[in-house]
Order: sequence, then structure tokens, then C-alpha cells
Amino acid sequence: MVQFEVPAVIPADPQANITDLLADRVDKTPNLALFSIPSGDGWSDVTAADFQSAVIALAKGFVAAGIEPGDKVGFLARTTYEWSLVDFALFYAGAVMVPIYETSSPSQIQWILEDSGAIAVMVESAEHFARLDEVRGELPLIRETWQLHLGAIDDLTAQGADIEDAEIQRRRGLANGDDIATLIYTSGSTGRPKGCVLTHSNFVELSRNSAKALDAVVTTPGASTLLFITTAHVFARFISILNIHAGVRTGHQPDTKQLLPALGSFKPTFLLAVPRVFEKVYNSAEQKAEAGGKGKIFRAAAAAAVEHSTLLEEGKKIPFGLKLRFALFDKLVYGKLREAMGGNVVYAISGSAPLGPRLGHFFHSLGVVILEGYGLTETTAPATVNLADKAKIGTVGPALPGVGVRLGEADEIEVRGINVFKEYWNNPEATAEAFHDGWFRTGDIGSFDDEGFLTITGRKKEIIVTAGGKNVAPAALEDPIRANPIVGQVVVVGDQRPFIGALVTLDSEMLPTWLANNGLPADMPLAEAATNDAVRAEVQRAVDTANGRVSRAESIRKFTILPSEWTEASGHLTPKLSIKRNVIMADFADDVARIYDEPTATTTVPLG
Repeated sequence: MVQFEVPAVIPADPQANITDLLADRVDKTPNLALFSIPSGDGWSDVTAADFQSAVIALAKGFVAAGIEPGDKVGFLARTTYEWSLVDFALFYAGAVMVPIYETSSPSQIQWILEDSGAIAVMVESAEHFARLDEVRGELPLIRETWQLHLGAIDDLTAQGADIEDAEIQRRRGLANGDDIATLIYTSGSTGRPKGCVLTHSNFVELSRNSAKALDAVVTTPGASTLLFITTAHVFARFISILNIHAGVRTGHQPDTKQLLPALGSFKPTFLLAVPRVFEKVYNSAEQKAEAGGKGKIFRAAAAAAVEHSTLLEEGKKIPFGLKLRFALFDKLVYGKLREAMGGNVVYAISGSAPLGPRLGHFFHSLGVVILEGYGLTETTAPATVNLADKAKIGTVGPALPGVGVRLGEADEIEVRGINVFKEYWNNPEATAEAFHDGWFRTGDIGSFDDEGFLTITGRKKEIIVTAGGKNVAPAALEDPIRANPIVGQVVVVGDQRPFIGALVTLDSEMLPTWLANNGLPADMPLAEAATNDAVRAEVQRAVDTANGRVSRAESIRKFTILPSEWTEASGHLTPKLSIKRNVIMADFADDVARIYDEPTATTTVPLG
């Protein structure tokens, strides 16, 4: 059994809880800007001391409203400064937050609040409240509801004016490391969400050890990050808490359509994103160059970037000709992309899905080191991550300090350590099934190199076994296809079928630019584009690229382009933009059947 375990570099403190991270930060650097809030065209800083004062004042409001230590409070809101304020105020009040994704449906909201036993809930907007109101009658335990846009924070702060500081200090010290800090429900990509019990130690010990492992990232002069992925997800939630511990300034931009202007004014030193974001940045730049008649230059620059980074990683000498081309493209292409991201980005942390070596090398040549990592809700986000001084593009890095990773039966990745959750809430059967000899079974399949760098090769439950007995990992085909600018999402099919097929959706944001660049009407409806010969040929090129990386038995023989998109709203994507494979397979069963029922010539792969 292959196993890599890295000892913790910070001694564990079983009595510490998350509030200690903020208290320690205030003691060390009370005047350090921990947050920046949008203010006109710029940003207004919030110091560590000011943030703690606001946290304590809001915690008093929760106490005055009847929230008791251990009570669970639901929270449904976008990614804003108020998210961390409410989060820490609940910690200081001794309560337990139950985050709810901002895109959750009324039935999902009901399930999470009902299953968790929440007695109160805070939402951000009237639209959020309307969804809650649809199921409010089915939630008898909910005693209080608050709405941020109606002044909930100011009202609660005023309500708590008479609560003594000593009461908040008493409450914030009640929880020890083994106590529940938060109850985060899985995104539900494989069924009904399960509540993951994450403890104070999970966050405290992982933050303290990760800050050491990621020292170069969090101690970059003026270290800062702009969060735009949902803080309801454990990935951004952990980074928010890590930033407080490490003294990193954090900004928020919940509207991704305003991301580029926000990056330009905030100028972060590192980013936190899912691979789809990096694909969008690359594809948008490529199509913009194409529209300006500079597509050939961009593609040459991209090829030079990948070649340059690959040689550097391999420790090989850069040929003189490549040096000249690289210097030229740095002025023409790379520098402009750096400025588009704010000009100061040195690192980017990527998770939730494989990034792919091409994008990793491309951004590396831009001066942005993408540190791919791996983890789940059950591992408080990261279990492995590439480090600034120890990174390999195409892998998700080595285990973090305090974490062990091994390969179990059928190369399933198993994890144990300071980051592994305590249990599934009210679900002892699922908890027992999830552990093997004290190791958490992730359900993902991977491989290690000799230095302990992990590569994710697929998901155990998603492995397709064709009628001929060939095992196929869908991700190996889906990821390169999804990198194409006009492809939105893709699901590979073929379990117990004679060959591999695929369902493909188009990217409605990128499609108009691509159509215009290829002499077609930019306003072509999605349904018409799905049957257009040029569009199908472009998708075929993406499929051919993916097929070139696998054996013939694993290659996609036929594909169908759907006339609609898969989104969070349609119920086919999770909040971190992962596909809900079981839902898609159920909703599009007829389309899958037609792949095998109807003869068609949509591929260059011979049927033999």
C-alpha cells in the first residue's frame, strides 16, 4: 500500500478554537488591514482590531436574540465581507453556523435547516428570503429570521448593546478543539447532501500548519486575495479563516461579471479559483485576440509560454530563440494578461477539478504560479497542495503537514490527519461506511510519484465499464474537451455499452465571440448552434484532442450537442461548478439512448 504522511510542524493545541485565531491576530497586529470593503471606485480597509470589535458587537446581538451556545444558525448569502463578520460573530457567541449555498432551491434550504436542527436563519436579500418563505411553514424549529438587506446587522448590534463583554469572552472560550465548529452540507453531486461535522481543531490546526506550508503565499509583501467563489463552500471558508490567522487582507466580489474591474482596483497577490475560471481567462483572451486579428500571435505566444515553462520545470536550458520569442510575447501578450488580473498576482490556488498541464504552464509563464490542490468538504478543504518551493504542474501536490494520504483498494485515495472531519451529522451508517481503519475513504482514485506528489485519475463511482469490459475514467476525456472555448460542460457515457459516447453543452458566454470570429451570426440561438456544421466541427476537434490521450477502446466514438445549458439553476451543476452526473444521466437518458440507437458520422475515430 502506497502511503505518504507528513508530520505536523505546529504542535497541536486541543483547547484552542477558531476565535483564538482572531484574538491572536489582533494581539500581534491590531492595525493591520484584514479586510477591504468596496467603497466607490476603491476599497476601504478594516483593521484586525476594528473587525474584532464588530464581531463582538454582533455576537452580543445574537446573545440578546436568544442564541445559546451550541445552537445552529443557518446562513444564506453571497460572498461578501458580511459573510466573515457573521461567521466569527457566531463563533464568539458559541453558536454553530450552517452555511447554505446562495443558489439553493427551497427544498434544499428546507432539508439543510431541518436536518441540522437549526433554530434561526439569516439570509442576505429579499430574493433569498422568498425561497426560505416557501418552506418556512415546514420548519417549526426556526424561531428567528434575519435579512441583511433590511439592516439585520445594525439591528442585532443595537439589540445587544446591554450584553457585557465578559459574557462574550465566556462564550467564545466554551468550545475546545474537538467541539463542532460548523456543519457544512456536501454539494450533493452524488445524491442528497450530507452534513459534515467539522471541528474547531480541523480549522485551527489546518490553518496553523498550512500557513507554514504556504508561507511564501501568505507572507508575500502586502499579501491579499479577492474572493469570488462562494464562501458557503469549504474551500473559500477555509481560506477566509486562514487569512485571518496569517494576516492576509481579504476582499470580496460576489458578481463574477465585475471580477476583472475588481481585480484591477484591488490588485491581489494571490487568487483562489476553480479551473473553469482559468479556462475562461485563457479562452476569453484567445477569442479577443482572434477578433482583433491577432489570433495567430496569441496562439504562438501560448505555445511559447507552455514550452518555456516546461523546460524550466524539467531543469533544461532555454534555447536562445525561445528566449527572444518569450521576451517579445511578454510585452505583447503576457504583460497585458497580468495587468488584467490586477498586476500583482504571484500565486493562484486551484482546486475542485483538474487544471491540466497546458493551463498550468501557460499561467506559470505569465508569472503566476498555480498551486493545484486536492481536498473535499470532509477534509476541511485541502489534504494535498503544491507549494511555492515544491510544485509539479499536473499534480495536486504532496500532503500538507499533519496529513496522511494513501492509496487503498483499487487505488482509492484515503486520508487521515488534522483536517479530517468528525462524522456525518445524524448519519452513523454513512460515517462508518466512509472510514477504513481510521482513514477517510474519499471515493477518488489517484497515483503517487516517488516524491509523494498525488495525481487524481478519476472518481471510483464514476468509472465506466464498457460492454467489452474496458474501465474508463470520464475525467481523462472530459477535462480536455471542456477546455475548448465553446464547450460549456461534457459528460462521458458508455457504462455497459459497446463504446464510449458523450453529451456536450455549449458555453453561451463564449459562443457569440467564437461565432463572430468564424464568420457566423453572433446572435445564433443555442439550439441552432447545436446543429451547426462549423460548431460541430469545432467540438469534434476538442473530442479528437481528448481521444488522442487515451487508447482506442477508451475513445469517444459519438457525441451529442444539447440545445440547452447545465447550470446551478437547472440543477445540473454544484455551486463549485462540478457536474451532478447522476442527475444529468436521469434527465438526459433519452439523449444517451439515442447515441447508441442512431447511426451517425460525428467522429473521425473509425468504428472498425
